[in-house]
Amino acid sequence: MAETPNARPSETRVQRLQRLRRAVESGGTLHLKDAAELLKVSEMTVRRDLAGPDAALALLGGYVVNAASPTGIKYAFEQEIDQHTQDKRLACRAAAASIKEGDTIFIDCGTTMQSLADCLPEDLPLSVICYSMNVASIVTHRPATQVMLMGGLYHPSSQSFASDDGLSYLRRLGINKAFISAGGVHWTRGASCSNFHEVAVKQAVIETAMESILVIDASKLGSLKSAFFSDIGAFSRIIVGGGASSDMRKHFRSLPVEYVTSAI
Repeated sequence: MAETPNARPSETRVQRLQRLRRAVESGGTLHLKDAAELLKVSEMTVRRDLAGPDAALALLGGYVVNAASPTGIKYAFEQEIDQHTQDKRLACRAAAASIKEGDTIFIDCGTTMQSLADCLPEDLPLSVICYSMNVASIVTHRPATQVMLMGGLYHPSSQSFASDDGLSYLRRLGINKAFISAGGVHWTRGASCSNFHEVAVKQAVIETAMESILVIDASKLGSLKSAFFSDIGAFSRIIVGGGASSDMRKHFRSLPVEYVTSAI
C-alpha cells in the first residue's frame, strides 16, 4: 500500500514511534486508523513500525497500546464495542476457570487468545507456552508464570512466530491443557483458520497435549476458513461464547459444546 500524499518522507521510523508513544501515553490507546492519520502514513507502515522488537508498543485488537502495560491492553479490549469481542470474553472466562495451579498450558494465537491470556487467574503459578507477541506481552507480566515462547519467522497477520525448530521444541513439552482458537468451526468440515502457517503449530499441540480445548465466539459456528487444521472430534471441550440459534445448535448436539451466554 502506498504512503498517503501527506506522508513525511524525512521522518524516520524511530521518530514515528516516538510520536506514537507520546500519543499513547496521553490517551491510553490509539486506534490503528487514527495512528496512521496522526503520522500521515499508511496503516501498513504503522504495522511495520510496530513489528520491530524495539517498538515498546503493540497492536492489539486494532489499537496501539503500551506493550509493557497490561492495563493498557485491558483498556484496549474494553474499548471494543463489537458483540463478538464480548462473546470472546465470555468463552475465555469459562476456559480460564478450568486452569489449575501448576498447569502447563498452551495458548494459541489470535484475538480470542489475547482475551484468554488476560483472563488467567491472578497470581496462580503456571507455565504458559505461546507463539504470539500479543499473548506473550500479557503473560510475561504475570508474577507467578513461567513463559516459554516459541520462535521462528514472524507473521504480522496474527502477530505470531512459526518454524520447524519451534515445532520440535513444542513436541518435547508436557502440556496439560491446550487452548486453541479457530476462524471457523463446522460440524462436518472441522476447525479451520485463515493463516496456513498456524496449521502445523495447532496440529502439533493437539497431538501433544493431554487435553485440547477449542475456545471461540458463536459467530465462528458453521463457518469454514481456507486452512483446515483439525477434525472437531479432536477436542475434549468446545467452549462457545454467546448464543447460537437452535438450528445451528442441532448440528453440534452430539459434540462436547458448551455455550456461555453470561459471565461466570
